Amino acid sequence: MPITQSAKKALRNSKRKRGFNTVKKELINKTIKKIKKLISEKKIKEAKALMPEVQKILDKSVKTGLLKANTAARKKSRISRMIKKVF
Repeated sequence: MPITQSAKKALRNSKRKRGFNTVKKELINKTIKKIKKLISEKKIKEAKALMPEVQKILDKSVKTGLLKANTAARKKSRISRMIKKVF
């Protein structure tokens, strides 16, 4: 357990940030799963309509430091490749 006042504050802050990060990561995973499900069901129009939302979420997560830029780019690339492959 932290002893100094600043360490206690840092612990509170990190717990708070961890909560935000887990919610954001769950949102990313849910939307990617949703697109994959649409692709497997051959619903290409719906998947294409959802693609900008996924890109927005990934770009915001890069901006806040949740994901690295190359990770987000890789995820976007793989999703768009899956959509094109079915087409």
